[in-house]
Amino acid sequence: MIRERLLRRFDRAWAAFEQSYAGLSRADLLEPGVVGAWSVRDLVVHVTIWEEEALKHLPGMLAGRKPPRYSVTHGGIDAFNALMIARRKDIPLAEAFRQQAAVHRRVAALIGRAPEAQLASGTRFRNRLRLDTYGHYAVHTAPILNWRNRRDAAGRRRRPRRPNAGA
Repeated sequence: MIRERLLRRFDRAWAAFEQSYAGLSRADLLEPGVVGAWSVRDLVVHVTIWEEEALKHLPGMLAGRKPPRYSVTHGGIDAFNALMIARRKDIPLAEAFRQQAAVHRRVAALIGRAPEAQLASGTRFRNRLRLDTYGHYAVHTAPILNWRNRRDAAGRRRRPRRPNAGA
């Protein structure tokens, strides 16, 4: 029962993330400025990186190991994020989406085979899973939607006004 509820939550958050950029053109997906200098493509890569971190550390947590602290290994999460995005800045868009799909399937499979007790709210495993996956998707869904809304609003303001038919 816990697994099914968690998977539904995981799937809903994922679907909302994917929907936030659905229908965007290649140029739109690569346009910087969605979050800071990052494009939607950068955010897709970023989310994939954190799913990879989940895959790297969650099995060890099941075995009783503590994951390393990013403050110790990289000088903090922001430094880790900057380093990882810099390492993948040249990945083509199609490859970014291919990696995203493959890694996401692996995370879903991990949830499917994890001990049910570890999936319960309040466990270290569930907390890390939330931070690296379904909670993280939501963090980036809203900014993408806000960016799209700002662009749409700016596009409407730039459209030339039609002359008034009565003038």
